Amino acid sequence: MARSVLAAAARLARWADRALGPGGDSATADGKATLSDATARRAAEALGLTAGQVRADWDTARLAGLIEVHGDSARPGWRLRAWDRDDSAVLRGWVALCDAWSLACPEPGEHEPAAVAEVVTAMPQVLSFLQLSAGPVPVPQLLDLLEQRVTELRTERCEVDYGPRPGTTVVDPEPRPAPAEPPAADAPLGPLLDWALRALASVGALTYGDGQATLTPLGSWAVWVKLEQICVAAQSPAGNIEQGADDMLRGCARLRPAAARAEYRAWLAARPVGSAVTELIAAARGEDALLRGLAFEALRVVGAPAEPEVRAVLDEPALRPYALLWLAEHDGVDPEDAHELLTREEATWLWVDTAAAVADHGEAPLLVRHLETAVQPTVPSLLDEVRAVGHPRTVQVLVALAAAHPDPAFAKALRRAAFQVHTGG
Repeated sequence: MARSVLAAAARLARWADRALGPGGDSATADGKATLSDATARRAAEALGLTAGQVRADWDTARLAGLIEVHGDSARPGWRLRAWDRDDSAVLRGWVALCDAWSLACPEPGEHEPAAVAEVVTAMPQVLSFLQLSAGPVPVPQLLDLLEQRVTELRTERCEVDYGPRPGTTVVDPEPRPAPAEPPAADAPLGPLLDWALRALASVGALTYGDGQATLTPLGSWAVWVKLEQICVAAQSPAGNIEQGADDMLRGCARLRPAAARAEYRAWLAARPVGSAVTELIAAARGEDALLRGLAFEALRVVGAPAEPEVRAVLDEPALRPYALLWLAEHDGVDPEDAHELLTREEATWLWVDTAAAVADHGEAPLLVRHLETAVQPTVPSLLDEVRAVGHPRTVQVLVALAAAHPDPAFAKALRRAAFQVHTGG
């Protein structure tokens, strides 16, 4: 169903990728997201559509994340790149379109913006009621629910009438003219409900006609997903849901893997996926090696939407080994075999980075056991390659290993290696 709803938009997005990408003609006349007349005519001729259909499909593609406009050029979004191989990308694109239903269909111009905003805010409860009903619901019943919810919203804002009480007379020393229009609170909600239902029907969330509305299976699934996200966010086991990525990851450092994944899911459910991925990548770029590893664990929970951002950091030496492992596992490689895809230098860098995390946050026995995970067959070869990769924490890691290791001769070799790295020898 999602592919069907977005098929025309995906077709136009592919055309835009070919015709309007970098080096091609401009997509817009003013550097904004509005399609220029000339481009709309070109697309209509190429695709056998009217200019109006092209503009509608263009708007749908932008709202679904199939097209990204940058200045006067357009480029495909990650969802279009993943369209043929990733059903979750298609579903996420449709959910983005559904979330933007109020932009997909122009709002009635004769209504107060405040009243329109109240209806948009109240519609999730209406949709939840439609899902619980599991069948057609008469519009008058939905209107009653909408009016109740809007009244609750106004009460929460403390919109109390402080006018004169009955039986009292108030003399205004400066009489004011009566308002030309009634306030938004007096506006009828019926036409706005009609607009909302038509807009949601236009994106495939429900069917609307004969005085009743029914959620489509796709719309019912979307409401269920939103409710699940709310429940997950409410069950944040460690209470880090309001924290930034750095503090959230620090809060997860002492949790068991399953509890940490639950915390990541709760944290992700409470914010847009794009900004969450950006925060996690920024945390991975920091100096704390432990947060780097945990950030990529959280990105594993994100899944496919994080792929473009992860690929973008492959050129950064500190993040490349983590990104390669993430991409390998994302492509279906067994996590136990994914390390074989790293070069010897990348594996050594990752080993030093992990040792730095253990040295900063772990215990001495754990740091000693970390020696057994090195890919080098002998300690001398390990020390040679550790020195060669040039990790900025090499000296601290070697000194910490020397302090933790019980073998005096081995500890001496580690201290000597640390000194040589420190002096550039």
